[in-house]
Amino acid sequence: MSAPPPADSDFFGELYLRSTRPFLSAATTAREVDYLRGCLGDLPAPGPVVDLGCGHGRHAAPLNTEGPLAGRILGLERDALSLGERLPGFPVVQGDLRAPPFRTGALAGAYAWYSTLFVFSDAEHVALLRQVARCVRPGGRLVLHTVPHARIAAQGPASFSTRLPDGSLLEEDSHFDAVRGRDMGHRRLTLPDGRLLSGRYAIRYYPLDELTQLLEFTGFSVRWVHGGPDGSPLTEDSLDLIVGADIRR
Repeated sequence: MSAPPPADSDFFGELYLRSTRPFLSAATTAREVDYLRGCLGDLPAPGPVVDLGCGHGRHAAPLNTEGPLAGRILGLERDALSLGERLPGFPVVQGDLRAPPFRTGALAGAYAWYSTLFVFSDAEHVALLRQVARCVRPGGRLVLHTVPHARIAAQGPASFSTRLPDGSLLEEDSHFDAVRGRDMGHRRLTLPDGRLLSGRYAIRYYPLDELTQLLEFTGFSVRWVHGGPDGSPLTEDSLDLIVGADIRR
């Protein structure tokens, strides 16, 4: 069976930024930032902590401004528009997640939110995680967020249409491919000026046992599993799957 196509190059650019930012409330961001402070603020290893796929910096900016991670956050993002519209207060490097431009052992830790690491092929996920493990020094940690596989798998085909606060029309169709373990979707955003942004995505969702094996195989040791940014245990009702993993040398 051939590998599924990656997301359109146009998806994780202006389309993604314009269509997701209106749904990310200040309260949601604050909860996630507090969680990351608690998970990464006690790192014994010195050095920066990288936000993998930092986008416009809704986590990176507050983390780098105050608290135990202040002055240690570094963003990595490919999309030029997100970088151009990023929040002030943190340094950033433009680059591809699959080839992080950092020296071996240069980082104290890393984090990635909203399945950022899992939009490529399975083989690329292995290579990507090995690269992250290379960049993070002993004593360092990776925190990654995704959605529980069972929750995605239980959803049938879905269609969505709504008006955003700026008047844009957001439309999306999606379905879960159980064979490949991917949520496949097509998103369209019609801007107030009539311009249409359109792109397809394919996000990989791993069952927890497979995700654990993937992390162990690529140089990590799973330290905890949570079902939300409140630190709750993972249950069948959890909306989130958050894994903390230490570097294994």
